[in-house]
Amino acid sequence: MSSNERAKIILHSAVLGLVIAAAAAPHGATAAECQNQDTGITLSPGFCATVFADNLGHVRHLAVSGDNVVYANSWSGRYYHNDTPPPGGFLLALKDTTGSGKADVIQRFGPDKSAGAAGGTGIALFNGALYAELNDKIVRYARAPGEIAPASKAETVLSGMPLTGDHPMHPFIIDAKGSLFVDLGSATNACQKENRYPLSPGLNPCSELETRAGIWRYDANKTDQVFSASERYATGIRNGEGFGFDKAGHLYVTQHGRDQLSQNWSKLYTVEQGVELPAEEVVELKQGGDYGWPECYYDQNQEKLVLAPEYGGDGGKIVGVCASKQAPAAAFPGHLAPNDLLIYTGTQFPEPYRDGAFIAFHGSWNRAPREQAGYNVVFQPLADGKAAGDSVVFADGFAGAHKDPGRAAFRPSGLAMGPDGALYVGDDVHGRIWRVTYRGDAATARLVAAPAPAVAAISGGSAVPPEGTHPDAGRATADLPLPPGATKDQVALGDRIFHGEVSDGTCSGCHGTDAKGTSVGPDLTSGIWIFGDGSLAAITKTVTDGVPRPRNYSGAMPPKGGAQLSDSDTAAVAAYVWAVGHAHD
Repeated sequence: MSSNERAKIILHSAVLGLVIAAAAAPHGATAAECQNQDTGITLSPGFCATVFADNLGHVRHLAVSGDNVVYANSWSGRYYHNDTPPPGGFLLALKDTTGSGKADVIQRFGPDKSAGAAGGTGIALFNGALYAELNDKIVRYARAPGEIAPASKAETVLSGMPLTGDHPMHPFIIDAKGSLFVDLGSATNACQKENRYPLSPGLNPCSELETRAGIWRYDANKTDQVFSASERYATGIRNGEGFGFDKAGHLYVTQHGRDQLSQNWSKLYTVEQGVELPAEEVVELKQGGDYGWPECYYDQNQEKLVLAPEYGGDGGKIVGVCASKQAPAAAFPGHLAPNDLLIYTGTQFPEPYRDGAFIAFHGSWNRAPREQAGYNVVFQPLADGKAAGDSVVFADGFAGAHKDPGRAAFRPSGLAMGPDGALYVGDDVHGRIWRVTYRGDAATARLVAAPAPAVAAISGGSAVPPEGTHPDAGRATADLPLPPGATKDQVALGDRIFHGEVSDGTCSGCHGTDAKGTSVGPDLTSGIWIFGDGSLAAITKTVTDGVPRPRNYSGAMPPKGGAQLSDSDTAAVAAYVWAVGHAHD
């Protein structure tokens, strides 16, 4: 089966799973136990979950010790609207001492916001110590026997990692010998002269590859190492957040594909192509490997790397230098954001779920004006460094009623396996952690998708667009104030463009369907105007010109959001933005 067909399975298999699940679900007491767990997610048949802990802050990656202590790193700062984190350190130690499947001991440790900390993503255990990303560093805490939260003072293992640009996080993994592999994501989308701007060519050479967009290797046994270009292990990986080793020693890492093909290169790519391309990837990491960014991207429909438009590409036909780059082991639809990866090496889960990759898809923002996607955990079978069958959606329903980066209830960001084989899944919206176990019949188990969440089934249904596509279809704009010289019909049109229902508007992808902002774009309803004075003329100018250098947000806005808006469309969008921004005056 082609990767294109596999891609379709990921997006649609949850619906099929709803039909299959009734026949495949566990029976008797185990079925009742699964059904009575109010966890907010659905799982492949035979699996059960408990809410291990909740409301922990913006939890990113997880690690579990041999004595069943769950460690989590949490993050703060501009990526989360500079909101107020929970009091205490950004690192958490959690333990279930009663066997209930829920943590009854939760301890915070490490520096807090008052000490200048903002937390981080990466966390790992090695040789009796806990390693964690903290701002520009990776630090190490010795663990004493019986301790839950380490009482020791942190030692600096690595410092000086860059914190600028689009991808300031530093996930990492440590192998059995102590090699520490750390990701340094790219500072830009595609190494353009003007980041994320239409028709801006790529820099050649791309100088940021010297210190970004690759994997670096250090020694976890040493302290006081300083980041430099010379320790680069592999290159051309735009943003590799999830790492995992299989039993044979293959090291895999995810790659977030680039954004804005259709918004920046509308003469080369249709809106539909921009939504689906390029692929999200799982690559096998090899020393000296070049995985293509920024010159190349992987087209999962053609099953090959092709030349990016910033470097002379023609919309996917020319291969050029990409023929020599490393293709992925597995590919998925675009913009799903694979934030973590776990190779399942335990035995608690049945045979079909062993030795493959669980992938936490954080969820998209760059699929506007179409529906966003992801917000789930997928299982991908692997063998000998490559995909070994079709993937299935293993856990679904995290987003709740709104698959939208600004309003999703939960977004999976971290995965870890306990010594008993339980799977832990972390969320970075509210900081919920789930513990997943298998309670079905292992002898008859097979890969089956999680049932479709009830909210997803209702929102799709038999309704026709826009009702069957957009959860906010039918929004009332009658109560919104009107800017000087505008009409209600004009504001209503701007509303529809903003939400991608007409004219292929892309606004909601960055600002959220409720216009209250995401990590990519600011809140438009607060009445606080980052550019201009909030007048209709100022808003119109911002929409028309775009925002090449955003303040405090990661997403540069191309003119008109990258959509082909007419002057009347632009005026309507500006009128709608004015209206929502002045609704509470």
